[in-house]
Amino acid sequence: MTSQIKSVPSVSVSYARNGSSTKANALGMRPMQERAYEKRGEQYLLIKSPPASGKSRALMFVALDKLHNQGIRQALIVVPEKSIGASFNDEPLTRFGFWADWTVEPKWNLCNAPGSDNGGKVNAVETFLNSDDKVLVCTHATFRFAVERLGVEAFDNRLIAVDEFHHVSANPDNKLGLHLGQFIARDRIHIVAMTGSYFRGDADAVLSPQDEAKFDTVTYTYYEQLNGYEYLKQLDIGYFFYAGSYVEDILKVLKPTEKTIIHIPNVNSRESTKDKIREVEHIIEELGEWQGTDPETGFQLVKTAEGRVLRIADLVDDDEAKRDRVSSALKEPAQKTNRDHVDLIIALGMAKEGFDWIWCEHALTVGYRSSLTEIVQIIGRATRDAPGKTRARFTNLIAEPDASEEAVTEAVNDTLKAIAASLLMEQVLAPRFEFKPKNPANGPMEGFDYGQDGYDPNKCNVGFNEETGQFQIEIRGLVAPKSEEAQRICGQDLNEVIAAFVQDKATIERGLFDPELIPEELTQLRLGKIIKDKYPDLDEEDQEAVRQHAVAALNLTQKAKDVALGTAERNGESTPNTAFVDGVRRFAMDVRELDIDLIDRINPFGEAYAILAKTMSEESLKQVAAVIGAKRVNLSVEEARELARRALKFKQDRGRLPSITSPDAWERRMAEGVAFLQRMRAEAARG
Repeated sequence: MTSQIKSVPSVSVSYARNGSSTKANALGMRPMQERAYEKRGEQYLLIKSPPASGKSRALMFVALDKLHNQGIRQALIVVPEKSIGASFNDEPLTRFGFWADWTVEPKWNLCNAPGSDNGGKVNAVETFLNSDDKVLVCTHATFRFAVERLGVEAFDNRLIAVDEFHHVSANPDNKLGLHLGQFIARDRIHIVAMTGSYFRGDADAVLSPQDEAKFDTVTYTYYEQLNGYEYLKQLDIGYFFYAGSYVEDILKVLKPTEKTIIHIPNVNSRESTKDKIREVEHIIEELGEWQGTDPETGFQLVKTAEGRVLRIADLVDDDEAKRDRVSSALKEPAQKTNRDHVDLIIALGMAKEGFDWIWCEHALTVGYRSSLTEIVQIIGRATRDAPGKTRARFTNLIAEPDASEEAVTEAVNDTLKAIAASLLMEQVLAPRFEFKPKNPANGPMEGFDYGQDGYDPNKCNVGFNEETGQFQIEIRGLVAPKSEEAQRICGQDLNEVIAAFVQDKATIERGLFDPELIPEELTQLRLGKIIKDKYPDLDEEDQEAVRQHAVAALNLTQKAKDVALGTAERNGESTPNTAFVDGVRRFAMDVRELDIDLIDRINPFGEAYAILAKTMSEESLKQVAAVIGAKRVNLSVEEARELARRALKFKQDRGRLPSITSPDAWERRMAEGVAFLQRMRAEAARG
């Protein structure tokens, strides 16, 4: 057992707890649901909203209006797995002020029906389509088979609601994505798509750009959700390194007094011991003395050294009957408000999306998860609001790279991916940024607080609206997006851009471990290329606007975190609720002028490296740096061309080309790009 576990307190966000996201209006709708209902007339609606914000009920409100007032014949609710079907059970909505109740005939909730997805359940879908009943609930799989057998035209004039929409992909191999593309092309149905993830963890888009453009989007951010809670006020996210076997070190991050979901590693991962049953037994042994099994629930009973008996739900057991009994006990409606029903859940592939345990305080995941979407879903298990629960945390336990390992490169990759996930979660949890180019016509916006001295027309101002969780930041030299699509990306999709950037392996390697890095090579060249590839239909000016907005959001979040952590460390106190807002303001005040060139000169990975350097052993850190340093390459032709393009703009602005002897490193780099292309042309002419 190692003497001390290495911790990386990468994110700690505090919220105001103003109670707004849990308050209902006269129709019984919470704020996100009200926002979705306002767009109930849209044919194609995409709801992007965190776990626990009430997406299921939002769909009920919208679907009932479409069925009663918009001439839609029937609604089909499509969920990724059977257990999530329970989210769409009957709801007495009139009791809370709405004009109709939500009811699903038991025979039409196919998630509860026996039989295979491709057999009797498809027959049931066909029978439903020919009936006068209004609502059917089934799995993605059942729906896919039904469309294949019955054809898209059989669903005309219906509403298709797709829960956990991130399962869909524009990849031709993704059947659900293919069918949705066919439905949109036929244009004879309504679609409501819902997702708790702001991005996909893999490279495929959820929808093709032309299909996505047809959707009206309702976005409700993590900041709005958590800021509006009644009880939960702090969320911590960290990754922890360990040496040896994780089961030996797990109690250094697992507190038996906290309600916890442990996701043990995938059997194919480096962290797995390849014996999942023994891993569960070992965790139980570490926690205390086994007292037997609860006869009603199937929960394992374990007595700790302090004499407390823990109730542990084991969802890893290969015995299906035992596992189903435990799973059913966890879903028991009468126990939903009972904090003492269960203390610890151990799972492998279960208890992720759609799993509702409001008391969960700690989501502990062993091993890197390949999908950022999966990480968001797991974190969502701990972000429910519950009485007495003021703090929640997510911990990713990762094996530290070991010099003796053959798979050291894989270990390094996992470390980099965990850092990327952490950077992205900081972005997702932060307030929303709205950037404006600084110009004399600007003025203060209603509802925004501009700090102690108020709005100053002579400087770049930072305004914050606490109610909406939105920053308004003026930046000198910022390019404003012109086209509708570029405005949409800057307003709604910056996290998608940042996700692509921080997951780019070459980018994060250089950002963390290249001592000779010139930040603009990442913020301008690398991010510029990613945006060109991601949004090829935008013109150059709009691509540059998106790039500038994305790098401003990423770097201001990093600088705010740096200021907030520094203040907390100096004062020896936990981060106050206003720390992030103060951090953005402080950074903006500390620099002479907030301009885009200054923001481009910040290494987006600098703060992440500072944390890593404090917490990973020096030997491992050197090892990681050596593995990455060995792969470093000089300029590529593509990079040289992009440098030459930037050099041309430099000449337009300053009347001269960049100088190879300039004291400014970025100017020298542009000059090197021009010289590189000139050498290539000269060699080609000689050859």
